[in-house]
Amino acid sequence: MRIRPPHLICAHLGLTAAAAAIAVAGSPYAAAHATATAPAAGAHRPVHHSPYVAAQHLGSADVDYMLKWGVDAMQVHQTNAGNLIRFSYRVVDTNKASVLIDKVAAPLMISPRASVALQVPVMDKVGALRQSTELESGKTYWMVFSNKGGLVKPGDHVSVVVGKFRVDGLVVR
Repeated sequence: MRIRPPHLICAHLGLTAAAAAIAVAGSPYAAAHATATAPAAGAHRPVHHSPYVAAQHLGSADVDYMLKWGVDAMQVHQTNAGNLIRFSYRVVDTNKASVLIDKVAAPLMISPRASVALQVPVMDKVGALRQSTELESGKTYWMVFSNKGGLVKPGDHVSVVVGKFRVDGLVVR
């Protein structure tokens, strides 16, 4: 019985060139295959990898906000039209989270990229577009910020400030 080289087997089975390269790499035919298929000088540029690590969400930050402010599951979403940004959060401890419904504290959403501070709009008949009812543990609450002109975009990192409460690094979705 005659044994075929791995790259011929891959070709016979209809596998891609990448699969053939993987199969050939571990075989005694690797050296012969590499010299036969080596790219011309200057034809292939090496891939550049960034030395920086992508920003990651830390679970310990969620625990800190939960212990200090009584909230978790904080999210920021842009509405379909793009002219409003919704900040939502789930209440874990009603006493600690009461700062978020304080009617005296004016909420702000700060975007360093756009250099703006968005405010909660106040409608004539409706009032401020934020929930200010009695808090219940386990329920999700929200407030909406005006994004007139679409200055804050999905992917931006924003901060939400309400009185002494401040959360940084929320990503707009």
